[in-house]
Amino acid sequence: MRHERLFQLGAIGLAAGLFSGLFGVGGGTIVVPLLILWLKFGEREATGTSLAAIVIGATAAVILQAFYGNVRVEEGLLVGIPALVGVLGGTWLQQRVPGEVVRLLFSLVLFAAAVILVVRAS
Repeated sequence: MRHERLFQLGAIGLAAGLFSGLFGVGGGTIVVPLLILWLKFGEREATGTSLAAIVIGATAAVILQAFYGNVRVEEGLLVGIPALVGVLGGTWLQQRVPGEVVRLLFSLVLFAAAVILVVRAS
């Protein structure tokens, strides 16, 4: 793998880790768009790669947050178990929807989130 590509992947990971630690976001909002825009990944490859990276970052974050006493395991399970069902359904659906539609829907979700955050900050 080229040194430039290794640097780009490392920079994406660093940005995702910083945003994840600060705001609780990283994979979908940082990694996926950067993989698509900067490294020219397809939407499906960016999503799958992001999910693989999330496992590493989320594990470290949970351990650190638990150290600070910020983890509610029971509630996490009550969110996480249904999320697993959603991930399975979303992955199934993503494989059946054209990539352009996935890109448009993802763009709309990010735009809506940005608008809501700006409105609430006002």
